[in-house]
Amino acid sequence: MSGWRDVQLADLVRFRNGKSTKGIEGGEFPVYGSNGIIGTASEPMYENAIILGRVGAYCGSVEYCPGKFWATDNTIVVEPYPELLGVQFAAYMFQVADLNRYAGGAAQPLLTQTNLKGLSFVIPPLETQRRIASILGAYDDLIEVNRRRVAVLEEMARGLFEEWFVRFRFPGHENVEIVETPDGPLPDGWRAGTLGDLVENRRDTTGPGDHLSERAYVPIECIGRRSLALDSIRHWAEAQSSLQLFSKGDILFGAMRAYFHKVAPAPMDGVTRSTCFVLRPRKDQLAAYSLMTLFRDETVAYATTHSKGSTIPYAQWAGVLERMQCLIPEPVILNLFQSMIQPKVDLITNACVRRQNIWLRSRRRLAECGPRLVVDVRRQACGVASADIRWSVV
Repeated sequence: MSGWRDVQLADLVRFRNGKSTKGIEGGEFPVYGSNGIIGTASEPMYENAIILGRVGAYCGSVEYCPGKFWATDNTIVVEPYPELLGVQFAAYMFQVADLNRYAGGAAQPLLTQTNLKGLSFVIPPLETQRRIASILGAYDDLIEVNRRRVAVLEEMARGLFEEWFVRFRFPGHENVEIVETPDGPLPDGWRAGTLGDLVENRRDTTGPGDHLSERAYVPIECIGRRSLALDSIRHWAEAQSSLQLFSKGDILFGAMRAYFHKVAPAPMDGVTRSTCFVLRPRKDQLAAYSLMTLFRDETVAYATTHSKGSTIPYAQWAGVLERMQCLIPEPVILNLFQSMIQPKVDLITNACVRRQNIWLRSRRRLAECGPRLVVDVRRQACGVASADIRWSVV
């Protein structure tokens, strides 16, 4: 591997701590927190750099901004020395390195500059770095197109749900009488029910092993926030503890820290952890309506309000969320909603699988870049034994 070098991160980049946004809120420049863009600022502080989540649930997250931006005080900004390390290549390098593993902290994970400076990486020459970054960037563009299509489908599904079941402007509503009920005015033929009437909470527990080899592993971290599409899918061998099975079409609902709003239909058979509820519609005609009811802000807020635990709150299903009131429309409207929305949900789940396949192909395409790239991560500052992380450059 001529020209490849083993270099400590402290010799490759400059670290800067993010700053509070007090006094500069609102403006044209994006503000990055540990979970991505969270607002705007009237002035920038950094440009063309990498933003790492420093503390909390998104500790070790990696964002790259080629323009000017501000970063909050729960982040670390990384500025590579351009003669040694390409900034876009460095962003991919950090994503592969899974920096959260090197965080300290007791009550919550904490990533420090001291920890980061002690890491070392085997890096290729700049020209190879540029080629790797170019290949991954092209695939990222495909993934972004995929994400935008999903966002349009989600907005269509949300809009139709609100129009029909909140404003009561469903097809033929002009000819349906609104009647007074103990639960308020409802269209004739509709009734009040609970989430438990729509879905059942499955608890098909299992252990790790080869019997999972035909399944995908989807822990709560793989479920996107406020999106019906999964962010990623993991290999079944990573599933090790507190496991439960799910089937294609089940609804995964993030029970741990429900306020993160993680609700998504399962695109295939898989396994998740007990940090998620596995909710199965009681009837096929309830699938789309159940999904969109669970996806509502009001449902997530109810789950959050009735969670237990202070440091790590968990939503409660039995006797709590299952009893949350919701509407049960009459069957004709449910069937019509199912016929209109389920094809869009299927497109979203297919897009999720397609995005995962694009990601995998992008790693395989790196084979054209040359020899195997080994990221040798040594947490020297904390006295932990070295561990090899291998990119998919084979």
